[in-house]
Amino acid sequence: MLHVVQIPVLQDNYAYLLVDAKSAQAVSIDTPDPTAILQYCQEHALNLTAIWNTHHHWDHAGGNEELVKKTGCKVFCGQGDVQRIPGDPVGLQQGDQLEFAGASFSVLAVPGHTSGHIAYHGNGLLFCGDTIFACGCGRLFEGTPEQMFVSLQKLCALPKDTKIYCAHEYTLSNIAFALRVEPNNNDLLAFYEQAKALRANKESTVPTSLGDELKYNPFLRATSVSEFAQLRKQKDEF
Repeated sequence: MLHVVQIPVLQDNYAYLLVDAKSAQAVSIDTPDPTAILQYCQEHALNLTAIWNTHHHWDHAGGNEELVKKTGCKVFCGQGDVQRIPGDPVGLQQGDQLEFAGASFSVLAVPGHTSGHIAYHGNGLLFCGDTIFACGCGRLFEGTPEQMFVSLQKLCALPKDTKIYCAHEYTLSNIAFALRVEPNNNDLLAFYEQAKALRANKESTVPTSLGDELKYNPFLRATSVSEFAQLRKQKDEF
């Protein structure tokens, strides 16, 4: 049976391990801190078999070389990032499938934050890197508002009970902006209280669910490219 291990690392990143307890195998979703990932695998006698990168930024792929050197794991990433990600990766495209422990994960091309960004969806889970955050979305470093809007719409079409595992703990600052957009959104206000309580106890606000995000994430609630672009500009200046 698969389960997800969340490891807080760096300033506000999350490293994720997709673990199959039966076979004692694991997949690392991005590699923000190879030391923490290796330590967890060693402490729990796990064999790291693969790295699934979402995009090329250093806090997502910077640990690839060390993990490959020490475990021999294979690296997968978006086709557009093959030349930008270390570890001799296998390039993936929209619609490709990855199998792990009997579960199938679909590759989704989600350019916007970066041009080669991909996400992995399967088994009720979405590993989306920096595309969606709890109550937010990633900055547009390489992509266009049009690209990001299409990518978000693609993710919005997934089952509403999909658990969203984003790569950063940005939730409280994202909620602060969302409240400026929709100050009277009762779902958002309830999530704010929940998130404050979790963070006060040093607990994670991630994962969230797609169904919940659709109720209060302003970027998922945008109905046009122009509306999304204006929101993204406002958030950049927030």
